[in-house]
Amino acid sequence: MLSPGDDWLLALPKAELHVHLDGSLRPLTLAELALERDRHLPEYEEDALGTHMLVSDARNLEEYLDRFALTLSVMQDHDAIERIAYELAADHHSENVQYLEARFCPALNTHEGLQSHEALEAALAGFQRAEKDFSIRTNVIVCALRTLPASSSLEMVELAAAYQDRGVCAFDLAGAEAGYPVKDHLAAFRFATAACLPITVHAGEGYGAASLRQAIEVAHASRIGHGTRLEEDPELMDYVRDHVVPLEVCITSNVQTRVAPSYAEHPVKRYFDHGITVTLCTDNRLMSGVTLTDEFGYARDHLGFSDEEIIRVARMGFESAYVGKRIKEEMLASFDAEVAGLQP
Repeated sequence: MLSPGDDWLLALPKAELHVHLDGSLRPLTLAELALERDRHLPEYEEDALGTHMLVSDARNLEEYLDRFALTLSVMQDHDAIERIAYELAADHHSENVQYLEARFCPALNTHEGLQSHEALEAALAGFQRAEKDFSIRTNVIVCALRTLPASSSLEMVELAAAYQDRGVCAFDLAGAEAGYPVKDHLAAFRFATAACLPITVHAGEGYGAASLRQAIEVAHASRIGHGTRLEEDPELMDYVRDHVVPLEVCITSNVQTRVAPSYAEHPVKRYFDHGITVTLCTDNRLMSGVTLTDEFGYARDHLGFSDEEIIRVARMGFESAYVGKRIKEEMLASFDAEVAGLQP
């Protein structure tokens, strides 16, 4: 097999399961939208703005999230949201991401008169246009936020269910973990379960294993966003492995928020070796300054994933997608054929 250099990793078919729409704007787009809408930014030149938005000095998850105020300031109308969604799909397509699940909380796009459903429809329009222009499949995960009232979570899950099979594939609970337990949003998770809407929960990123237990035992999450601190609970590690609860792993983001001390010390390889299903994701392409190809490169260069293991992790992304059986089978067959063509 070819040694997976950067070109090989770029050509590898990939699935992106954890990327935030409001954390993944192009710097130039952020600057242009801010100028058009008279929003203040600390920088307007593309490279300088990209450097400013890159989170290199956060002491924790909460500080990492602070920069979202700038991106959300320009995401309060249909045209801006539609453009950002389209460009996100285009950027992923450029590195052979063939399936994309992007997530956001439409409640945060309603500060200037837009309704939540209109914000969602704008994103869906952008992704649908991208599907016509590029060879990529897309879906949206609607997020609720731990820091908002339970009534907001219920509103978001009802919105997600209303657009299920119209471009929405799942419901997520995101945001600061410490002091904001899953149980406070139990009504939303019950609604999602009744609606047969898949559930993923951010957990084990800003808080410990207790947060992960809540995500699985209370929210009945079928996937976990991050899951970085899972190894603090060996019993739960076995459960996650045996019940095939995939982890949406964001290596760079975890290093930036200090939940992992360094790339080399990130636990994802230990999870993989334990038999847990792991997927590699970007989290926020702007704030983390990363592409999905970069994340696979870090797994190879810093964590010792072999050629075969890189391929296995990439396939796990498609295996873990929130799509129906027929589409998943199609994607996996395409993945296997394309990977075979990359080998000598």
